[in-house]
Amino acid sequence: MKECNSCGKCCIKYSNGGLSASDDEIEYWEVFRPDISRYVHHGNIWINPDTGEQIERCPWLRQAPNSKTFTCAIYHDRPDDCRFYPVTIAEMIKDECEMLESHDIENPKEAQKDLNKLMINSRTSF
Repeated sequence: MKECNSCGKCCIKYSNGGLSASDDEIEYWEVFRPDISRYVHHGNIWINPDTGEQIERCPWLRQAPNSKTFTCAIYHDRPDDCRFYPVTIAEMIKDECEMLESHDIENPKEAQKDLNKLMINSRTSF
């Protein structure tokens, strides 16, 4: 399994209503990040504050200039749905995640073990 190359596929795919936030996350944003809270409406995230409509693409996803890579403008305060992606190799295959290599697809059980280790390490490295 390769390192994440910041292709943005997961962020783009799960935009447009594909993500949620916990009550605790929303409360945190209301208190400490009103810029994020502005995009929450009735517990739904990434809602246009002017129209009340679901935003098609995450408002915090930024494409690096002259590049195919993306960054998250709220990375440290992003929802847990984003923080804990990906969960399964099957999900990564479905999403065409660029972290996967051919041997991961050929042996998904071993790849899942690697993914589990990777995700545990990424959560503890904060």
